[in-house]
Amino acid sequence: MKILDRYIAKSFLVGYAISFFVLIGLRIIIDLFVNLDEFAEHADMGTWTVARNILMFYALNTTLYFRDIAGVIIVVAAAFSLGKMVRANELVAIIASGVSAQRIVGPILVLSVFFTVLSVADQELLIPAISDKLVRQQDDIPGQESFSVWFITDGNGSLICSQRYDVKTATLHHPTIITRTRQQTDRPGIWEVTGRISADSARFNEATGDWDLVNGFFMSTDPVRNARGPEPKPSYHAPDLLPKDIPVRRNAGYDGLLSSWQLAALARQQTKLKDVAQLCSQKHFRITDPIIQITMLLVSLPVLICRDPKGMKSAIIVSFALTSACFVMTFVCKMLATEVVWIMPELWAWLPLFIFLTIAIIELDSMKT
Repeated sequence: MKILDRYIAKSFLVGYAISFFVLIGLRIIIDLFVNLDEFAEHADMGTWTVARNILMFYALNTTLYFRDIAGVIIVVAAAFSLGKMVRANELVAIIASGVSAQRIVGPILVLSVFFTVLSVADQELLIPAISDKLVRQQDDIPGQESFSVWFITDGNGSLICSQRYDVKTATLHHPTIITRTRQQTDRPGIWEVTGRISADSARFNEATGDWDLVNGFFMSTDPVRNARGPEPKPSYHAPDLLPKDIPVRRNAGYDGLLSSWQLAALARQQTKLKDVAQLCSQKHFRITDPIIQITMLLVSLPVLICRDPKGMKSAIIVSFALTSACFVMTFVCKMLATEVVWIMPELWAWLPLFIFLTIAIIELDSMKT
């Protein structure tokens, strides 16, 4: 690595660190200001306990904040590093020495790809691993959550309901499980109810991977089988439904906390057209989101290569406007992908890329050296 590459890379890394802490910190401060009264509901447990809950809550949710604004952080870091070089007239000297503008932004692009890979690892590996902790509300006490469960689907296609689920003991109280089988028809997503399982409680057995039922009984929809009376059911095997999955699946928009292979498995269990379209678009957005992050940088870099320090302020404004337009359009496409289901869901995921990647290629080709 040449001295120039090390200098530009160091400047970008400093800008990235500043941008990361400023943007993530601002996001945390705003959320804390709005929800401080939620954390204070357990003030009787002591100041240290409340402070620890706040620190743990935002330490975990930083993974979500980073995923959502990783592309913006990269653009702000690039603007910081290049703006510093323009202000010190270093960029003019570098270009005058015969170094092309494309060569100058090379280290920035390499580091941007590295941080984009980190955001992908965050989405695919880290967030799914702690997804049950990310769905906690501000007024929840870790390990003591308790809530009702309604019609959660497991890998068998069965629907699970419970009046109360205790997270600490991994116990479903008075659960009702509607068992179903997939019908072999030309129309996908058609299920037939085969029976109902009722019990006083269901507790997860880590040794067997099953839910142990207390006073569990199975009632079949088959008249001949049902005439024999309820059948004892000591346990129930629910593929892809662990105790940590229940808090996640009861929340709207929980698919954003799943990995790509979990989305693919979930899509095979859906029957509603809107749900299938949403999961399909999610899978494609997992591919396009990292590319869009790099595209936002490519759109901004040609504008930020400014020789005149007086024009740097307007260059930063233009670059942020382009980045904001790409960010907003991606957000709108994610909304439309679930609402306008009669259009291919894949189209919404690739539309921002088609538009802004074309703009980036044109700008890079016309970049003055």
